[in-house]
Amino acid sequence: MDEGKKKSRNEEISKKYFEFLDRHIDDVISARTTDFMGLSQIASELAVSHKHLINIIQHEFGNHPSYFYDVKIIKITKEILLKEDVSIAEVARKFTYDPSNFSKFFKNRTGQTPGNFRRQNKM
Repeated sequence: MDEGKKKSRNEEISKKYFEFLDRHIDDVISARTTDFMGLSQIASELAVSHKHLINIIQHEFGNHPSYFYDVKIIKITKEILLKEDVSIAEVARKFTYDPSNFSKFFKNRTGQTPGNFRRQNKM
């Protein structure tokens, strides 16, 4: 495969990956699906191997696909924490997390707990 076709195919797979993440995360928080898919499942949905998906995303964007998955989840949880008057446990359940695991996930990626984030940023 020549370099131009390879680049085009990589861009196509990358675009499909990010579009899939947006739809899938929306499906989870809207309860249209019950749990988050793993990268192997996502790769299968995109008709590429798990390894190929990782290689493409890392090459094109410099980070593992899971990084972008987590970034999208954190972005949406932050929006919900600031805009909706729901408990942190409800936010966790909306994202299919146990509340204590959600707090650990959130703190690991943002440096603060969901409660601290909400208190410091809510107007």
